[in-house]
Amino acid sequence: MSPITSTTLATKSKTKNKKSKGGCGCGSTKPQPAIDPKIQERIEKHPCYSDDAHHHYARMHVAVAPACNIQCNFCNRKYDCANESRPGVVSELLTPEEAAHKALVIAGKIPQMTVLGIAGPGDPLANPKQTFRTFELVAGSAPDIKLCLSTNGLMLPDHVDKIKELNVDHVTMTINMVDPKVGTKIYPWVRYNRKRWKGEEAAQILHERQMEGIQALQENDILCKVNSVMIPGINDEHLVEVDEVIRSKGAFLHNIMPLISAPEHGTYFGLTGQRGPTPKELRALQDSCSGNMKMMRHCRQCRADAVGLLGEDRSQEFTKEKYLQSL
Repeated sequence: MSPITSTTLATKSKTKNKKSKGGCGCGSTKPQPAIDPKIQERIEKHPCYSDDAHHHYARMHVAVAPACNIQCNFCNRKYDCANESRPGVVSELLTPEEAAHKALVIAGKIPQMTVLGIAGPGDPLANPKQTFRTFELVAGSAPDIKLCLSTNGLMLPDHVDKIKELNVDHVTMTINMVDPKVGTKIYPWVRYNRKRWKGEEAAQILHERQMEGIQALQENDILCKVNSVMIPGINDEHLVEVDEVIRSKGAFLHNIMPLISAPEHGTYFGLTGQRGPTPKELRALQDSCSGNMKMMRHCRQCRADAVGLLGEDRSQEFTKEKYLQSL
């Protein structure tokens, strides 16, 4: 397997990024392209997909997926960090049955809760039994709740049929590179087909599986949002190329998030001094991509057990000890 590259896209990416850095980046952004009305109707009550919805509708993440099949240099999946708000962090793991019961309790307490998602603390599709059992239970008891999941995409091609069968209409995939050479700086290893792969070969496998997955989502009419982590000096300029590629493959929304790399989180990037982007740098990159497709700008980089409106996490109100009392 040899890495694919695109000289034209890479050159365009660097040129666009240089132009964006030359601007002031002081709060003004390019006009956002319109979302197709049919898609807008499907996301109108999904706070993670719709800028308007996040003011009015709540979501909950259930932590039923502990295992992960890749290692990211920006991730450290610690538990019992109730005061931290970042992806991969949870206070307690749940069984599918506990998660389904929690969903019913929270739906009764938060009427505007419209979405249940599985986002970790590992990867939902590295834990397919727990993930799909949770969806089956929730769909059976609360069919009005929308279901969604977030994944690194490694196992997505193998599970698209099941995702479609369960009426999961929204999938978020994290894509940080489309050039495996860039990927080697982000992913130390990938576990695939019962083998741990390293280096460029690992990044190539991940890239190919992600591209296959995003294509399969489009073919099955499942909405795909792509998350990307902006890592200065590693993939910041490259993310313009990522934006071009995912748009061509059918993603409708791109969410470029800043790297979180505080040393106390214990991540590789945090311990080696890799900095995150400044707000001005992040805004400039988002602006350089926003002419191609809709750019998400209201992300709060939620915990894997977040509950409530975006920016108003209420997960500590619904700990296992509290909501299981209603059984």
